[in-house]
Amino acid sequence: MVTRRRWSELSDSSRRLIIAGAVFEGVLKIAALADIKHRPADQIRGSKSGWATAVVLVNSAGAVPLAYFLFGRSTPDARHVRNHP
Repeated sequence: MVTRRRWSELSDSSRRLIIAGAVFEGVLKIAALADIKHRPADQIRGSKSGWATAVVLVNSAGAVPLAYFLFGRSTPDARHVRNHP
């Protein structure tokens, strides 16, 4: 059984770890939402609104934004890729 503790009862290192995890998840969510907004819909597997909703609403410890970056984006077609010398 897990004992629930108040914030004030946590050690300083536990508090820092929780804050670092929250910041990490927040940064991942912001990055995923920015990518969803700017990426053309044909380069996203599934709907843009579906991914955005999942990223925002699912409390995932960063799993949903990572899933988006790993599986939600498709490789752009050759017509979208510019040839650089």
